[in-house]
Amino acid sequence: MFSGRMTLYGQLEDLQDLAFIERPIRRSLKSAEEIDQLTVDEDLNDIERAVYLLSFGQEVQRVSVISNLPSLVRQNPAETFRRVVPKVREVLNGAGAEIQLAAAASFLTILQDDIILIHTHTYSILKTVLLHLNHRDTVVSNAWLETLLSAIGALPKETIKQEVLNPLLYQSQLSHSLQARLASCRILGKIASKFDSHIVKKELLPLAHSLCQDVEFEVRASMCRQLENIARATGAEDTRTELLPELVELAGDEESSVRLAAFDTIINLMEMIDSDDRLHVVVPLVMSVCDSSSQADEAVMASLSFQFGKLCSGLADSLSDEQRTRLLQKFKLFSVSGLQTEGNHTETSSESTLIRCNCCYNLPAMVVFADSAHFLSEVYPSFASLCCDPEVSVRRSAAASFHQVVKLLGSNPQLVHKELLSLLQDDALEVLDALMNHLEETLEAVLSRGENTSVDNKFPELLSALLLAEQTVGCSLRWRLHEKLLQRYSCLARLLPGDILHQSFSPRIFIILTTNKVLPVQKEAARTFCTFLRYNRKQEQRQEMMERLIQDLAQGRSYWNRLRFLDVCETATEIFSRKYFNKHFLIPALELVHDPVANVRYKLCQLLPRLRSSLRLPSDKQLLQQLDFCVQKLLCREKDKDVVATIRKTVLELDKLELTEPFQKRQEKDLLDQKKEKEETLLLEMLERQQTEAKTNDKLNERKRRDSKTSLSATKSMSVSSSGATLTSSGKEMRKAKLSRSRSLSSQPTTSKSTNSDRPLKVKDLSSSSGSGKSSMILSKDDSLRTAHFTMATLSQTPSTSSMPVLIRSNTTSLLERTSTSDHRTSTSDHRSSTLDHRSSTLDHRTSTLDHRTGTLDHRTGTLDHRTSTLDHRTSTLDHRSKTIDQRSSGGKDSQSRKLSINRKSNSFSVQSGRD
Repeated sequence: MFSGRMTLYGQLEDLQDLAFIERPIRRSLKSAEEIDQLTVDEDLNDIERAVYLLSFGQEVQRVSVISNLPSLVRQNPAETFRRVVPKVREVLNGAGAEIQLAAAASFLTILQDDIILIHTHTYSILKTVLLHLNHRDTVVSNAWLETLLSAIGALPKETIKQEVLNPLLYQSQLSHSLQARLASCRILGKIASKFDSHIVKKELLPLAHSLCQDVEFEVRASMCRQLENIARATGAEDTRTELLPELVELAGDEESSVRLAAFDTIINLMEMIDSDDRLHVVVPLVMSVCDSSSQADEAVMASLSFQFGKLCSGLADSLSDEQRTRLLQKFKLFSVSGLQTEGNHTETSSESTLIRCNCCYNLPAMVVFADSAHFLSEVYPSFASLCCDPEVSVRRSAAASFHQVVKLLGSNPQLVHKELLSLLQDDALEVLDALMNHLEETLEAVLSRGENTSVDNKFPELLSALLLAEQTVGCSLRWRLHEKLLQRYSCLARLLPGDILHQSFSPRIFIILTTNKVLPVQKEAARTFCTFLRYNRKQEQRQEMMERLIQDLAQGRSYWNRLRFLDVCETATEIFSRKYFNKHFLIPALELVHDPVANVRYKLCQLLPRLRSSLRLPSDKQLLQQLDFCVQKLLCREKDKDVVATIRKTVLELDKLELTEPFQKRQEKDLLDQKKEKEETLLLEMLERQQTEAKTNDKLNERKRRDSKTSLSATKSMSVSSSGATLTSSGKEMRKAKLSRSRSLSSQPTTSKSTNSDRPLKVKDLSSSSGSGKSSMILSKDDSLRTAHFTMATLSQTPSTSSMPVLIRSNTTSLLERTSTSDHRTSTSDHRSSTLDHRSSTLDHRTSTLDHRTGTLDHRTGTLDHRTSTLDHRTSTLDHRSKTIDQRSSGGKDSQSRKLSINRKSNSFSVQSGRD
């Protein structure tokens, strides 16, 4: 039963809805009479239409005309000021706040944009502004005041003096309203810069003194803030005598706003106050203000904390050590304002948070004030507290000032390394955003201190923090922050070592390039990756990065990756030189003309003009032919209508490319490309130099390892060298014995003796010559011996004649000469034998001194043993040959003696027969 009632109730509601739909609907929100009133003749021009609407239109139409007044002034200023502006004045009389605000904004726009000639039409605007300056509505009055202050900057001095200054003297009296006196203070500060110091001192300064003594504290505070402009107009001397006492008096006012205004003005005028006044007037005033400010008056502390850095910097030369310590202690109190715990509860408020933010703003000034040498003891506790503040706004302010603090620390950036890691790992993206604004300067100050080992040891922590910050931002939806972060990370290419960059950051940037779905982030990742590629100093890593681009993007399975490769090519044309781009990027990009996906071909068509601009004839003739082939294929075989339309448009752009580009712009591009190519050439030279140095270092290390091995085998080398020396000495003794035997043989005047005398010489020469030389010399010596034996045999077989004694006599003489020559050769052989002994001793000395070349000496010692044994063998062979020759020579001698005796007998017989 209950469910039935609910169903009936629902049906009744549906019927009521249908009844509402069937009601007559009003077709228009305006009646016919209202439409007639809003209708304007279409034949009227803009000026006539504006005049008509201001005269007879409704309020909304008048507001529209007044808001459009700057456009009318731009189109026709003369007619607008002659016909429209007077109507605007009529409308403003008794108009509501909406029309008043629209008119004030329009006149302010006209004055600020310099739409009109100031001296011609500003006077008419000024009359309107002054007429409505004292409007009863505060908002409207302030709007007209802003218009007046803007007009004062464009008005001449005489006009200001007559139309502004005289009413100002009247409005500043106590009889006028508070709003009028506050406006007088602002006008007084504005017109002070228009007059010289004499007029300011004579006419404006008395008026300023009277307003400083006004009964309302708002007026005193407002006039106190305008004293800075009056002081700069009067000069330093009048400021010291006239305005500084007034400011000191206002600094002791009963109202805190007046005291703060006076205190801020004194700080702003610090450069105009001499050292004596700083020491005797300003410093005691500052100390009293710092001592009087307390937690109870947080507004005073907020204003003081904002000016604290400027105050300390201005008074640094006038403070004693005790006063300096007090100011630093005050800054420490400001940095923990609102964080004092009562039990486990921390009380924070907007004012205390503002004070700590102001401390972050003043951190660089306080580092300079305390001196970087005392940073750790004076400023670091406050700095660390602000970087770990519980409020996000405070940490954001600390991150915004971090780069200045790091640069002021100079060669000690490791002092704030912990805070940098804390800010990089912050969970609040606002903190990371503030840190990213100047991350390049921060990292340059931190990472450029390569000589500081403490910074080098903290590289891994910093790199992990940078990668974690990127992951934190990448997981969020704030892609603009992610784009900014990748843009800042490009500076790591010149700050980090190539190996670390290649191992840690390049893979992560490549993953972002291939997986992120936000196009601006992808393009920034492509730019950062290309920057890493350009400044990488190892050829293997550069080749690996380039191959990964080609394989994973240009030849990737996903068309999305192939589109990303074209984006990389577009970025590469800006980063790399034309030569490098044409060598590595152009061909893979042109090969995408065969891509099966129309979107890739469409993107390639859009990129073709940029690719064509990278080619220069005649060096790139073949590449230009390939590009033309790509265009022809797209024109002939393309079926997708969007690609066809794009390639046709691209062909027209390619035809106009050389004609439309100005010569100066092309020349600038060529110069920039030459600069890039030069930088790349220098990088390649650095790569080659590094590779050469690496090879040299490897050789040195290998030599050191060999030296260490040879030092272990020094005893063995010494024993081997001594055995080699013993064998050498025994060989020398054997050679000396053979030489003595040859000398004994050379004492007889025979050919065989001379031959034998030459034999030891040849043996000694063999020991110092090559194997081939030895064999050739032995063969030549054997031939000479054979010739001598053949000559002796011929002589023995020749019959006796009358000329035979002459022949025998000549042969004997030659034999005697050969015997003397053999004696000379024997002496020469003795000299060479002594030389060989000296060389052997030298070899022994070298063998004993060059222990580090033990392996080589072992080989040489073995060779020497082999040569010594060979020499002994050859010596024994020579001994055998010497015996044989001795036997033959003895036989020849007997035959010769018989022949001589026969010849003598025959000669004596012939002589005797002649006598008979």
